[in-house]
Amino acid sequence: MSQITANDLKTGGVSAIKKALSGNSEVVVSVRGKQRYVVMDLAQYQHLRECELEAALAESRADLAAGRVVKESPEAHIARLTADE
Repeated sequence: MSQITANDLKTGGVSAIKKALSGNSEVVVSVRGKQRYVVMDLAQYQHLRECELEAALAESRADLAAGRVVKESPEAHIARLTADE
């Protein structure tokens, strides 16, 4: 994984990111020697978000299949959520 420093980013701006991303799917930005941020192409970010949503959907489907659900009216749901307050 490619890495750029905060100073590189400060002096080079978007050009530094573009150069670092050429041939890499993501770039780590280090601040004072510590890895702090990740920069990636928008298409890569959207792909990761889709994967995250697919995982959440699979988890929900597994919960439904295993019966780990509660079917109730909106009013009953609110009452159950606020019962502990």
